[in-house]
Amino acid sequence: MPGHKPFFPTPQDAESAFYDAIERADLDAMMSVWAEDEEIVCVHPGGPRLSGFARVREGWRVTFTGGPRLKIRLSEALRLQGPLVAVHSVLENIVVAGEGALRVPVIATNIYLRTATGWRMLSHHASPAPSGPEVVVPSQRTLH
Repeated sequence: MPGHKPFFPTPQDAESAFYDAIERADLDAMMSVWAEDEEIVCVHPGGPRLSGFARVREGWRVTFTGGPRLKIRLSEALRLQGPLVAVHSVLENIVVAGEGALRVPVIATNIYLRTATGWRMLSHHASPAPSGPEVVVPSQRTLH
C-alpha cells in the first residue's frame, strides 16, 4: 500500500475516516481504513459479498468511478466495544449529488479490529432499510 497509513486510536476515528473517504471518493484513504487481511468482507447495498483486500478495493474503485457524489450522515448508532473488537450498527442517511432529497436509509454494520497499527475495518455490510412502517419482529424465534 503506497504512502503512510494513518493511526486510528479509536474505532470511531476509523469510522469517521471511512465515511470521509466515501464522501471524497478517495480510494487510497478508503483502503487505509481497512485491515490488510484476506478475511475482510464488504457488502454494498444490493451487491455481492466481496472478500479479501483486492476484491474489496476493486468494489470501492468501481463505486468511486463517478467521483465525489455522496453525502452521508449517520444516525441511530449502536456501538459495542471490547478490548480488541468493536461492532457499530448505524443508519446511513444518504444524499446523492444532483438529487437533493434523502434516499431510503441504509442499515450498515461496521466491524473494527484493534491492531498494532490502530483500529482497522474488518467488515462493512450495508443494506437498504425497509420502507414504510417499522418492521415488527415476530415473537417466535426464527434464524432467518
